[in-house]
Amino acid sequence: MKILITGATGLIGNELTNLLLQNNHTVHYLTTSPQKIKNKANYHGFFWNPQEGKIDENCLDGVDTIVHLAGASISKRWTNSYKQELIESRVLSANLLFNLLRKAPHQVKHYISASGTAIYPDSYSKTYDESSPEKDDTFLGHVVQKWEESADQFNLLNLKVSKLRTGVVFSHKGGALLEMIKPIKMYVGSGFGSGKQMQSWIHLHDIANLYYFVIQNQTTGIINAVAPVSITNQDLTKEIAKQLKRPLFLPNVPQFVMKLILGEMHILLFNNKNILPKKALAEGFKFKYETAQQALQECIK
Repeated sequence: MKILITGATGLIGNELTNLLLQNNHTVHYLTTSPQKIKNKANYHGFFWNPQEGKIDENCLDGVDTIVHLAGASISKRWTNSYKQELIESRVLSANLLFNLLRKAPHQVKHYISASGTAIYPDSYSKTYDESSPEKDDTFLGHVVQKWEESADQFNLLNLKVSKLRTGVVFSHKGGALLEMIKPIKMYVGSGFGSGKQMQSWIHLHDIANLYYFVIQNQTTGIINAVAPVSITNQDLTKEIAKQLKRPLFLPNVPQFVMKLILGEMHILLFNNKNILPKKALAEGFKFKYETAQQALQECIK
């Protein structure tokens, strides 16, 4: 197969690209940096600039599937201007792809978009799966809704559409876990708030393989890209400390303190969402890392 990937140099994109190349598929990727364009036997880069509406139309040559992973990181302070970037980096880039497909001859049959678990509201009592209709009314919830709406428009082109609602990605290569590890490694780690909030997560190996699974099986619709077993913030903090062989002796950090430090972005530490990957399991996907304990043993060495 020939797959076009946006965000191919990011944490998930790089892992997926390597997996596809190992399985003898051809990868086209879009980049905003001309110096990152490479041309190898099965690996070809193409320039685009979604802000300016520019894209190299040759990126579609022979492509069967598009995987749209590009989007500004949510782990930077949410100023008003950056909030706009969080939305536009996802929506403008999807719109650019949509308009290109609408006018250019192509053989694309499947559009796969990253999405986020932030679309689900906080709850201590509910467990969410793909059939759950509830939508979160926070800023990040609105970002994900617009993100998914930008993916849904590809249905108008008679493409199969998939949306992978992704939890916190655990990896030793980057991402949120490394930030969680730092204070614990320096003997100043602690949980946040009550510590009872559930966190849905997935190991980098499994998220890359889930994308590959969706590509191969043409699984459509909403797919919760999370491990089968969520974990509380307190238990996650304890498990990281256990793997690092570090003590935890500080009290949990109150929510108002993190709000002073991080601003609105502090809600990422206090989100409480218990989410199940019901569709992935029903379709036959096998997780290598089902529990946080298994994942952390691999990530922390």
